[in-house]
Amino acid sequence: MTEKNLQILLRARPEGIVGVDHFEAVETPPPAPRPGEALLRNRYLSLDPYMRGRMNARKSYAAPVEIGAPMVGQTVAQVVDDPTGTFQPGDWVLGGYGWQRFSVVPVVALRKLDPKEAPLTTALGVLGMPGTTAWVGVTEMSPPRPGETYVVTAASGAVGAVAGQIAKRMGARVVGIAGGPAKCAYVMEELGFDACVDHRSPDFAEWLAATCPDGIDGYFENVGGTIQKIAWPLMNDFARLAFCGAIAEYQDDQPAPGPNLGQINRKRLSLRGFIVSDHPRAFAEWRRIGGTWLKQGGLRYREDIVQGLEHAPKAFMGLLDGKNFGKLIIEVT
Repeated sequence: MTEKNLQILLRARPEGIVGVDHFEAVETPPPAPRPGEALLRNRYLSLDPYMRGRMNARKSYAAPVEIGAPMVGQTVAQVVDDPTGTFQPGDWVLGGYGWQRFSVVPVVALRKLDPKEAPLTTALGVLGMPGTTAWVGVTEMSPPRPGETYVVTAASGAVGAVAGQIAKRMGARVVGIAGGPAKCAYVMEELGFDACVDHRSPDFAEWLAATCPDGIDGYFENVGGTIQKIAWPLMNDFARLAFCGAIAEYQDDQPAPGPNLGQINRKRLSLRGFIVSDHPRAFAEWRRIGGTWLKQGGLRYREDIVQGLEHAPKAFMGLLDGKNFGKLIIEVT
């Protein structure tokens, strides 16, 4: 094969804000599959907030990316060569790896995709890890009851958009929080949330309180930071909070002071942090349920697709700054 393997490597570990100088683009020969592996041509790369944590060396729930290694990331790919005979050349699969044009992956880690069942990119978004995260967070970590007020941060994002739609199906009054009028309009008009509050508004605190006059019963956290501090006093007794992420804090040099945790006891709050990989059985469950809703037109989603692997660093920086609109995906080739 004469085509080169374009790779985006981690060049240096950022301290604070991520910049283009933390990445390095190189071209190498395509890798050769070892026993039990298939050679894949990555077509679509998922960019997700968790990748910021993998750039650090500190201990976490997953190993950091090594300096000089390709940035981590899941891809939808086409099979180039599978010596095991499990897949045929040209088959579409989920499970490719990394910010690179080609990857070799154990065939046991791959799942064949049928483009006729759903658009291929949905395997990275609404029917993939983000959608499954929303399913676990809403149904298990912070389940709403009919008539309750349920607040979702980053409501136009890959996880928040699905979380709010699930909570709405479960009978809650769903309030989204998003950045900017366009995103708020999308959350209400396309996703069907009952209300959406613009966190960039100078009157955000007053607006959120007015939108939740009866307080907050369920809360799905994707952002953290100032938004969390403003929402915290609005929690009702026995409110249930699912902590999925805190993208507003991922680039802080030092941990920001949190809200008054004394309310946990006084209000008898339930807080659940979770990582979706701890719930492996939920992936197939959500594909079945979410896939049915999608076919029936009852599940809406939006994708923000950027052309060209070489643009992944800047697109990722924009993701951390909230510039994407919907699930961020790189079309590799």
